[in-house]
Amino acid sequence: MAPPKRMVALGAICTTAIFQVQHILSAPAKILASNRCTVVDGMAISAACAFQKLGGQATVWARVGDDPEAQAMRQALAAEGIDPNGLFTVKGTQSSHACVIVDAQGQRLVVPFHDPQVDTSAGWLPLEDLSNVDLLHCDVRWPEGAETALRAAQAQGVLTMVDGDVAPQEVLQRLMPLADYAVFSDAGLLAYTGLHNVQEALRTVAQQHSRHVGASCGEDGYYWIENGQIAHVPAPRVDVVDTLAAGDVFHGAFALAVLEGQDITSAARFACTAASLKCTRFGGRLGCPSRAEVLLALEQPS
Repeated sequence: MAPPKRMVALGAICTTAIFQVQHILSAPAKILASNRCTVVDGMAISAACAFQKLGGQATVWARVGDDPEAQAMRQALAAEGIDPNGLFTVKGTQSSHACVIVDAQGQRLVVPFHDPQVDTSAGWLPLEDLSNVDLLHCDVRWPEGAETALRAAQAQGVLTMVDGDVAPQEVLQRLMPLADYAVFSDAGLLAYTGLHNVQEALRTVAQQHSRHVGASCGEDGYYWIENGQIAHVPAPRVDVVDTLAAGDVFHGAFALAVLEGQDITSAARFACTAASLKCTRFGGRLGCPSRAEVLLALEQPS
């Protein structure tokens, strides 16, 4: 049996309290939650957890605070089978936290806190370790670290993927050209290009990008450019409970499928199925399905 594919995921990490309610009301209001959980997550971290659960081997590179929460984060990742040694303690700072409210339709309100005193420098990154991995995946929440790692990966011939979610346009313009696989959210793609149509935006980006350019569009599935044309895989229809981390699960699943040699259509179908199954479960990335569940769903008639 071939060894599992290896990925380093770089980005922001936080401890997130998730509450499930019937409706998200306008303030001032008090709403009783019907369910709650706490999870260690973040865009790249959730992608890494999905990559791991679906059959890969992931390591995360991220900054944590000088507090007991950081140790809890390390323990949570280790429990998932993920190497936590890439978590770097920034002295005198707090680890990140978030609160997420999820309504009965699966939509959410996200309130994150990141300590503004956290050092943004990337000098501590163990870039030499990239020689032992198949792909570097970055989100856009720590641009200094992402740019440093992406350039090092390029120099070492390691594949790169960037999660092009909503961010300041200058951050997206700085990072997305460094990606072999530029995998946007639909909103991030439109923010990057300043356009109002996903397909038009993909064509615009592809004119300046030598490899893969695509956009994950939630229930509308995945669009990408192939041989100069728009290609599309629809997402399976499911009863949505919680959309939190669905895009991150897509990224982790897509990265693994590509590394395992699937063509883009098959990889997109695999990733859309994983993300859709996640949406049927409360708990953010904790709802990521197993590989067996994804393969079983793929066998079902569309």
